Amino acid sequence: MLARLGLMSFLLAFACHLSAEWVRVSGTAMTTDIQMEYWSDSPDVGDRAGDAVLAMFNRIDHQMSRYREDSELSRVNRQAAEGPVEVSSGLFKVLEQAVRVSELSDGAFDISFGSVGYFYDFREKQQPSDEQLEAGLPSVNYRSIVLDPEARTVRFLQQGVRLDLGGIAKGYAVDQGIEILESFGIRHARLSAGGDLRLLGDKRGKPWIVGIRDPRSENRNALVMPLSDVAVSTSGDYERFFFDEAGERVHHILSPATGKPVKGVQSVTILGNDALTTDGLSTAVFVLGSIKGLALINQLDGIDAVIIDEQRQVHYSDGLMPPEQP
Repeated sequence: MLARLGLMSFLLAFACHLSAEWVRVSGTAMTTDIQMEYWSDSPDVGDRAGDAVLAMFNRIDHQMSRYREDSELSRVNRQAAEGPVEVSSGLFKVLEQAVRVSELSDGAFDISFGSVGYFYDFREKQQPSDEQLEAGLPSVNYRSIVLDPEARTVRFLQQGVRLDLGGIAKGYAVDQGIEILESFGIRHARLSAGGDLRLLGDKRGKPWIVGIRDPRSENRNALVMPLSDVAVSTSGDYERFFFDEAGERVHHILSPATGKPVKGVQSVTILGNDALTTDGLSTAVFVLGSIKGLALINQLDGIDAVIIDEQRQVHYSDGLMPPEQP
C-alpha cells in the first residue's frame, strides 16, 4: 500500500513537471509592443496571467494616453487649469513620480513638455514652427503642476499646460504587470514594453541576457548584460524619428528648455529596482547629457546607467564595470 501511494505521488509530481513550461505572450498597447516570457506550472494559469497583463496595459492606456480624448489624462489637460481635478490612485502615483524626477533633474524631465510636444507628428514628419515653440514654451514648467495627496487632485497654475506621460507611464505599466504575474504564483519572468523591461527572478538558475541596442543598427547590440531581478529602461533617439530637409534627425526626446530634440546622446539605459523610476530617469539623463547625467545617477542609491553619446562613446555609472575588451 505504501509503495503504491509512493508511486502515485511520483506520477503526480512527474505529470505536474510535464505541464510546467515557458510561456511567451505578445500584444500591442500604449502604442508599443508588449512581450512576456515566464515560467508557469500550469498552462491554464499561464494563459490567464498573460491575458490579465495585456488587459491591464489597455486599462492604463485608457487612463494615461494623451491621444485619447476620453482618457483620464485628457480630462486633466482640459480641466486642471480651471481648478483641482480628482484622479485615480494609479495616475496620481505616476504624476507624483514624474514631479519627483523633475525635481531631481532640475527640470530635465518634465511631463508638461506636452505643451509643445503635440506640435510634433512623427508619422507625418511634422515639427513646430519657431512661432509655435515661442507660444508653447512658457507652459512647459513642472512647477505649474500642483498635486494634493490628501485630496488626490491635480491642478495647473497657468493656462496652456498639457501633460504627456509617454516618458514614464509604460514603466508604471511594466511594474503593474510584474505584480500581476506574481499574483498568479509566477516567480521567473521577463516583461517588456518598448524600451522598458522588468525581470522577475532569474531564468531558472541562469541570468537573463539583456542587450543594449546599438543606436545606429537595428540588428546589433552595443553590449549585453547578464541580469536578474531588475528594471531596465532605455531611451534612444532611434525610437521615433524622421529626417528633416536638412538631413537632421528629429526625434521624440525633447528638451523642456527649447522644445526641440536633444542632441549629444544617442541612447541612455538605466538600471534600478522598478521601471517607474528607471523610465523617468532614462529620459532625464538623456536630456542632461553624459556628464551631468552620470553626476545625477552616481548620487542615487541602487541606480546605474549606461550612456552612448553622439561620438558613440560608452559611459558607465560608478556602480558598473565596463565589459572586458576582446
